[in-house]
Amino acid sequence: MANYDEIKKKAKEALETIADVSVEAYKIAEEKAKVLARRAKLNAEITHEKSVIRRLKLDIGGLYYDLHKDDPEDALKQSCESITASLDSIAAKRAELEDLKRGSQGDSDVEDAETEEAEAEDSEPDPDSEEQDPED
Repeated sequence: MANYDEIKKKAKEALETIADVSVEAYKIAEEKAKVLARRAKLNAEITHEKSVIRRLKLDIGGLYYDLHKDDPEDALKQSCESITASLDSIAAKRAELEDLKRGSQGDSDVEDAETEEAEAEDSEPDPDSEEQDPED
């Protein structure tokens, strides 16, 4: 029976060693999981802050244009002139669409196309609300 007791003792020691190693492995894995979770949270917070910055930059740009479109600073003059030209072009094209609409009253195919165009225009993003990537 001495042989059986030795085997039992060695098995018990082996199980205790395995348990100790398992506890250490669990602690290491737990710590790594905490670090990864924190990194993920920080990355999400950084992404959110960048989107806030993007939105504010767009708001500032729109506000600047609204306030200074007639007399912009030299560094922004070209951009303001381009915006004004694009807005004028949009207005002219909308006027032309209205003229075409008035000239084709009663034509159901044209009215259907105009309805589709209006729906497509409403679904397009507003140029003032488009976001740009911030400089990293």
